[in-house]
Amino acid sequence: MNSDCMKLINSYCIILAGLLVLGACTKIDVPVENQLTPQSFPETDQQFIAAVGPAYVSFRGSFCLAYWQLQTLSTDEAILPSRAGGWYDGGRYQQLHYHSWTPDNPIVGDSWTWGFTTISTCNRILALFAASKDSPVKKSLAAEIRLLRALMFYYMMDAYGNIPMPIAFGDTIKPVQKSRVEAFNLIESEIKATLPDLSRAIDAAQYGRPNLYTAYALLARLYLNAAIYTGVNRYNDCVAACDTIIQSGKYKLAADYAKMFYPDNGPQTPEFIFAIPYDHAAAQGEQFTWYSFHPALQAKYGLAYRLSNPVSTIASYYAFFDDPNDVRTALWLVGKQFDFAGNPINITTTKVGLDATYTGTDGSTPVTWQLNFSADVTLRDVAKFEAGGDELAKAKGIRNNKYYPDVTATDRNQSNDVPVFRLAEIQLMKAEAILRGAAPTYNTTALSLVNDLRTTRKAAPMTNLTLDDMLKERAHELNWENTRRTDLIRFGRYEDAWGFKTDADKNKRIFPIPAAERILNPGLQQNFGY
Repeated sequence: MNSDCMKLINSYCIILAGLLVLGACTKIDVPVENQLTPQSFPETDQQFIAAVGPAYVSFRGSFCLAYWQLQTLSTDEAILPSRAGGWYDGGRYQQLHYHSWTPDNPIVGDSWTWGFTTISTCNRILALFAASKDSPVKKSLAAEIRLLRALMFYYMMDAYGNIPMPIAFGDTIKPVQKSRVEAFNLIESEIKATLPDLSRAIDAAQYGRPNLYTAYALLARLYLNAAIYTGVNRYNDCVAACDTIIQSGKYKLAADYAKMFYPDNGPQTPEFIFAIPYDHAAAQGEQFTWYSFHPALQAKYGLAYRLSNPVSTIASYYAFFDDPNDVRTALWLVGKQFDFAGNPINITTTKVGLDATYTGTDGSTPVTWQLNFSADVTLRDVAKFEAGGDELAKAKGIRNNKYYPDVTATDRNQSNDVPVFRLAEIQLMKAEAILRGAAPTYNTTALSLVNDLRTTRKAAPMTNLTLDDMLKERAHELNWENTRRTDLIRFGRYEDAWGFKTDADKNKRIFPIPAAERILNPGLQQNFGY
């Protein structure tokens, strides 16, 4: 996040501290009846802007944590085994990998809580605005919050299928589930209702909040997956939504793919349509380096905190990155590791410390070993999803370095902003929709759209494009961006085997309604197969 975004977050927090309605930039736990009082209604533009802050605080909270785990660890994109006895956590990550989750899985529950807490926060803000005096700023901000709510409904519908869709704040009646088709239709109508009032601005003041082009990006994603959600394809509608963004000329592909994800990214990033601003101190929740990096890399990157090391990719996924000239290939840490001066990154241990299976009598003999990330993740204890605690085990799995380490961070939280929608995905969605049968527009083809992206990324152009190629290209471009699970389902590949997973149950395409939610609302019907 750059300095402009930091100033915006600080501004939110300073104003919020003086408002009874919303407290501060933290979780709100003030009783509902104390929040909607005449004294707390926003009146000035500045107060209206501050009043929307908690919705974005809530949205930011688990996007890169529980929701990322749900969307990513349930696919071939990443695996989080136990290492040295840590990270087993009751088998929650193991269940995601094996597709053996239950309604009690904490990640399933945390993602639901994140989604519906954010929806409730949006409803509270909209209720507050409805009781406040009209102004152009209020009208625009209300549309943004309504769109954010539609986005959260989309995430929940995509993950859980038939969902409740509360749109009123403070209603004591338990919300009734909507079918997936009903949810799709309501999400579509809610997005379209916001279009006349959304800002077209893409400047620093708008950054981190959805604008008109965010709405069309969400429509495009909704339409691209419509055949999964409703049984009816909407590929031509997907192309039309993508064209609105592309033809606006507001966005362009980033010239430097790697720097697009650096800790100082922000409003100056020309490809971001809607991104979540993170800051290691003031806007926490992005922890990808801590998740992925081996502790021996701490000195190389000048980090002030110890790295945790559990997450890597799966060998079959990394195999997609087979073009050495593609700049996206370089964002993986594979093989022997060196510091920036070219010196090997060495670990001093013993023969047994290096390899716990060593049976020689000189196991305590000191050895020096160069950190070497191997492609395959193997398990020493299958029941505990345990990769092992020796140095060889700690280095199992290729690591993702898309979100470059933040040297200013004092703990696991980083300042890299994370995109929700960006232009590359828009081009890929349009290309896929055309490949699946939509009419081409503006003298483009599916192949030309993909090759335009590949040329920017220094990858060799394709001469032919299949659906398998399209899925592979999305892996190249969108890894670690919360799209893989939805992609695999759309391409009919979610039931494939990868890693240690062999489950092919199509019921697992949606997650169960969390058990705790069905206790709170007995009217919620469990999804089929759970």
